[in-house]
Parts: sequence; C-alpha cells; structure tokens
Amino acid sequence: MLVSLLIALACAQEPVVSVDALVAEALEKNPEIQAAQKRVEAALLRPSQVSSLPDPMVSLISNSVKYPLPGFGVGREVIANIGVMASQGIPAPGKLKLRADVAYKDAEMEREQFHTVELNVATRVKTAYYKLSYAQTARRILEKNRELLQQILRVTEARYTVGKAAQQDLFKAQMQLSVLETKVLRLTQESRMAQQEIGAVLGHAFNGTAAELKAFVFLDTLDELAQAADAHSPILARERKSIQKMEVAVNLARKDYQPDYTFSAGYYNMGLMAPMFMLRADISLPAFYFRKQRPAVAEAVTNVREARHVYQAAGQSLRLKIQDDYLAATTADKLLRIYSETVIPQAGLALESSLASYETGTVDFLSVLSNFTSVLEFEMNYADELRNLHLAAVRLEESTGKKLVQ
Repeated sequence: MLVSLLIALACAQEPVVSVDALVAEALEKNPEIQAAQKRVEAALLRPSQVSSLPDPMVSLISNSVKYPLPGFGVGREVIANIGVMASQGIPAPGKLKLRADVAYKDAEMEREQFHTVELNVATRVKTAYYKLSYAQTARRILEKNRELLQQILRVTEARYTVGKAAQQDLFKAQMQLSVLETKVLRLTQESRMAQQEIGAVLGHAFNGTAAELKAFVFLDTLDELAQAADAHSPILARERKSIQKMEVAVNLARKDYQPDYTFSAGYYNMGLMAPMFMLRADISLPAFYFRKQRPAVAEAVTNVREARHVYQAAGQSLRLKIQDDYLAATTADKLLRIYSETVIPQAGLALESSLASYETGTVDFLSVLSNFTSVLEFEMNYADELRNLHLAAVRLEESTGKKLVQ
C-alpha cells in the first residue's frame, strides 16, 4: 500500500507532455538527425568540386649546354634557354556535367537518408511515449480494481466474522491483492524504462507523464497506404535516386571512349637571341578500350540492374511490412470496439450481480473472484489493444511518411 501511494504521488508531480512536443524537440536536437543534416550539407559541396577543370600546371624549364647548371650557355648556345610553360587539362565535352550530375544524385540520396533518420527518430519517440502511456493507464486500471478488490475483501471479512465465509476466501482475496501489487511495480518499472528511452532520443533526462491514449477510427485502406508509401517513403525515394545515379554513371562511363585534351603554352628566354614561344596540344587515346572503357561501361550497366533489383526488393519488403502493420492496426481497432461495447460492460454487470448475490449468500466467493478477474483481464486487454493500435499506426507512419494519429 505504501509503495503504491508513493508511486501515485510521484506520478502526480510529473508534468504531462504531448507526443508532438517531444517529437518536435527530438527533430530539433537529436544528434543523429544533426549528423545526417551535415552529411547532406557535405554532399552538396561535392558537385562543384568534381565538375571543375583539373588544376593547371606551371613548369619552370632550363636547357643548359656543356654544364648541368640552370641557364648555362644562354645567349651563347642556340639550344640553351630558360623558360616557363603552363598546361591545362580539359576532359572530353560533357564529362564535367555528368560528374556533377552523379554528385547531385549522391546529395539527393543523402537528403532522402536524412528524411529516413527523421522518421526513425520520430518513431522511436512515439513508440516509447505510447509505451509510457500504456504503462500509466494499466497502472490506473490496477489501482481502480485494487480498490474494488479491497471492497470485496471487506465484505468477505464481514461474512467470515459471522461464520458465513471460509477462511480460504480471505486468503485468496489477500493473495490477489499481492498479485496486483507486483503488477503495479512491474508497470512502474516499464514506465521508467519508457522515460529513459525518450530521454535517450532527446539527449537529456525525461521525467514527464504521457497523455492518456484515445481510441481512433482507422480509416485508411491498405491500397491508400501502399500508394502513400510509393509517393512519400524516403527509403523508396532513395533507391529511385540510386537508379538515376547509376544511369548517369553509365553515360559517364561511355564518355571515357572520347579522348581528353591537354593544352600547353611556353615562353623561353634565349639571352641575346630572340625569345622562343611554344604551343602544344596533347590528346589521350583510349587505345586499350577493350580492357578498360568497355568493362567500365559493362560494370555501370550492371550497377543499374542491381539498383533496380534493390528498389524492387525494398518495395516488396515495405509493402509486406505495411500489410503486417495494417493487419495489426485493424485487428486492434476491431477488438477495441468489442471490448468497449460488449465484453467489458457485460463483465462489469456480471461482477456487480455476483457481488450483490455474494453479500446475500446466494453465490460463493469463487464466482465473485472469477468475475473480478475477468473484468480486470478484459480492461487490461483493452489497454493492450489500445497500445497495439497506436504502435501499429506509428510503424505505418514511418513506412508511408503519412501522419495517421492526430
């Protein structure tokens, strides 16, 4: 009793925090999201790097005669000179743009991965939040039923004092009270664990209380959820960007069949003689294309096929996950209606009737205890299904990118 009282007082002092507020804080401060954001920013800096021309080369040249000393013989020998030459490499037309396109696709993939991390963090916060709310709700159910059991115990004690109840009835009622105490303590531990999970995502200790879960009507159909996943899932979007990247990489590999160029210009000081100027053009020849360029193109084409298969596999896996979670959500929705509209009211009426009859001595204690256990079990089952509904909806939100729980 003292333990439960302390637990109740502690819960009453903790502030109630909405799940939306926690998700907003996590999206703003979570280090995983910040790291993913930095990866996006870094990826956006790569296109300009890979699409730039190669760095120019500047060469200092000395041709000496008779002695290997810089400038020896300049002005006296025709072939002696000191000069400077600048060279600039120029890739085949279109290569730089294709390299930038590949880098942009990489950045877009990182952006979709960033959205995936955001959804994952939000899902972890919501999952822990709903677990916390369930534990608190289940504990309130146990507290309420414990008061009812104490009332039954008082009736049993009164009947026992006048010789109308067996001593074993008292023992059974007291044992059931002890069982409720253990369940309360276990749920208290689950509450603390859920709070720690929320704190781990937020990056600081969390001691708040979750709002009570409410049942909601699950209106979305399986086809609508599948369409939402195709349109908004960052996992599928990332795989689509991967296919586009590989297709651009195929065009880039084919560009390697075309030669690259290097243009050079030089000035030579000949001393007393007239200066000499030089212009030069170097062209790379893909002479070994059958060992280099052709396998590179084949590799790029194979990568496109792999990316398409990966996309198909990701889509199939995501659709299967959506089907499982949709079944879990709709089943929980149906069970909630059955429990709330039929099972729990009927069980409550049966308990009230048996308790009234027990007070008059027309039914035995086992009937009362059995009806009490049924009421407790059904109410706990209702809380279980309410949690299952919200957790399934959260997983569907992560899979589809669509908000389902308002």
